[in-house]
Amino acid sequence: MSEAGTNVNWKGYSILSIMFLIGIVLIAKYTGLSVLTAIPVGFLFGFFLKKGELCGASAISEVILMRDRSKALGLWIAIVICMVLFAAFDLMGFIKLSPKPLIYLNYIVGGVLFGTGIVLAGGCVSGCLFKSAAGSINSMAGLIGIPFGISIVEFGYLSGFNKHMKSFVIKAQDGGPVTLSSITGMPYWMLAAIFAVLTIIGIVISNKKNKKQGKLKQDDTGIISRTIRRPWKPWKAGIAIGILAIFAYLSSASVGRNYPLGVTHGVLHMQQLFTENNPTYVYKKPETKPAALTQTPSTGQFSASDKPVTPAAPASKKINLWLLLLVVSLMVGSWVSARISGTMTFTSRPPSQTVVAFFGGILLGAGAAFAGGCVIGNILSGWALMSVGNILFGIVTILCNWAVTYFYLMGGSVSDIFSK
Repeated sequence: MSEAGTNVNWKGYSILSIMFLIGIVLIAKYTGLSVLTAIPVGFLFGFFLKKGELCGASAISEVILMRDRSKALGLWIAIVICMVLFAAFDLMGFIKLSPKPLIYLNYIVGGVLFGTGIVLAGGCVSGCLFKSAAGSINSMAGLIGIPFGISIVEFGYLSGFNKHMKSFVIKAQDGGPVTLSSITGMPYWMLAAIFAVLTIIGIVISNKKNKKQGKLKQDDTGIISRTIRRPWKPWKAGIAIGILAIFAYLSSASVGRNYPLGVTHGVLHMQQLFTENNPTYVYKKPETKPAALTQTPSTGQFSASDKPVTPAAPASKKINLWLLLLVVSLMVGSWVSARISGTMTFTSRPPSQTVVAFFGGILLGAGAAFAGGCVIGNILSGWALMSVGNILFGIVTILCNWAVTYFYLMGGSVSDIFSK
């Protein structure tokens, strides 16, 4: 393809994308449909993920598989930026921090399944989403398997086991979720500042070493061309995603979902959109209504607690439109990113690997359902909110990912471990 043709393509896609995003924001503003703000958030999220190829699975596994920590650093930078921005917006009263509870059994079981599944599927939930949009057949197979795994845990044979494990919860002294703040007694903003300072110091020291070793190269290409057309370093994608996360928090909270980025249940809702006969669509904050007054037979007085007994109707499955729009627009943003960068191509593996990816998707979907989230919801957002439960999930996921990577991808054995 000629340089001129490339310029026309990337400029055209860029202009159309900007016009589209601005149009959606204006529609959301003038119609009052805050749920539509999930579209630009998801689009940019997918665009950034694809630009940096920032998949949680590869960020973890490449540490031992390729001795490459660049994607892990990119993910960590995103987490730290989230911490700082969440702390600032919390202090200003724009958001309310909502760390997840310490349901330790769910996080351990979920982490084992999830850490195993992301290796077999070749990506985490968000990784399967943006890689599928860019043409990866194996990621598509994994993406198909994910909602099956989630459904088995939430509505199927494992739902009772899942609910039972959730009863084992550890709470902080004030009855709230266990966080680094509740353990240390230090305010959230102070811990966020400490993590930020330590991260900056670590990056400065690492850059000095790289300069001495001649690992840093200068790029004299124009900044617009580098930003729009070329792939990004993972740390650049991490910065962009960290900044985007606060807008995701505000957007999500405006429709009653007081939590930052998360994609697991959005994938489930994609499936339910086609399989459920009469779902309930959730797209705004629930209205608070006073309790209905009914007349009691004994006194003739009205009481809010006395309600007529009526047969219970079958529960309708809820589809959160914010999550659904986020996931769909994420894939669109990833596709546009791949088209602009010239990396859009259908890539396939041997059929046996595709089958493994499908069952890997089931495992990671089940693990995400047990743990109530994936790399995005439990590690990016969960670690940023300093939830000890999510930190436990992340540690178990990392260890299982490394174990499966070593034995499955690297062909290692137990004897090799002890012989070293």
